[in-house]
Amino acid sequence: MKYRKTIFTNQTRQPSYLHPANFFVPIVEKAKPAIVSITTDDQLNNPSVRDILHQFFFPTFPSQEREVRHSFGTGFIIHPAGYILTSEHVIHNAKNIEVSLIDGKNKHAKLIWSDVKRDLALIQISTRAALPILPLGSSQEAQVGELVISIGNPLGLENTVTTGVISAKNRPVQISGKIYEDIIQTDAAINPGNSGGPLINMNGEAIGMNAFIIRDNHGLGFAIGIDSIKPFINKLLH
Repeated sequence: MKYRKTIFTNQTRQPSYLHPANFFVPIVEKAKPAIVSITTDDQLNNPSVRDILHQFFFPTFPSQEREVRHSFGTGFIIHPAGYILTSEHVIHNAKNIEVSLIDGKNKHAKLIWSDVKRDLALIQISTRAALPILPLGSSQEAQVGELVISIGNPLGLENTVTTGVISAKNRPVQISGKIYEDIIQTDAAINPGNSGGPLINMNGEAIGMNAFIIRDNHGLGFAIGIDSIKPFINKLLH
C-alpha cells in the first residue's frame, strides 16, 4: 500500500501574528502593561444599593460570608505615578483594594477620588519607577462605525481582548441614580469583570471606559466617553 508523503518544510517563516492584517496585535501588546486587574473586599454597608446595581451592571462574585463580598474589575494606568482610572461601582464600599500588574506583582491601592453619580473613580498604587500608561484619546473625535478594542479582566483573568465597532455615541443614560452623560455604545463584547477597563481606538488610545452591559442583551456594551471624564481627573494628577 502506498502512502502519500507528508512534506514538512524547514523554511523559516514569519509567525502569523506578524501578518500585516493582524493590526490588533501590536495595539494590544502595547496597551497591556497599563491595564490592571482590581480585586476588592467590599464592606456591605448598604447591600440594597448593590442589589439594584446588579440588575444592570457587571455582577460581582460573593464569598460565603455575609459581611464581606469579593469583587473583580479592571482599571488602566493613566499617569506614571500610579494613578489608575476605574468605575466607582468596582470599588464601591471597598475596605481593601488590591491591584495586579501585568508582571504579576500585587499592590495595595488607595482611593484618591470617586464620583458615585457618574460612576468614576481614581485610585493610586505606590511605585518607585514610572509605570507604563495608556494614553487618552478623544471620544468626541471618535466616529460611529470606527473599529475599537475592549480589554478587561473578567473573573480576575488577565487581559481578555474583544473587538468591534462603535455602534452609537453621545447617548445620555441614567440608571439607578447614576448619570452617564457621554455614552459610547459598542458591539465589542464586554464581559463581567471588564468594568473599568478601556475602550481603545486604532491609535492605541483610550477613548472610553467600559461601564456596563444590559443583561440579556447580547452584543450591547456601553463605555463612558473619555472626554467627559478628563475635566474631573486632570486636576488630581500630579
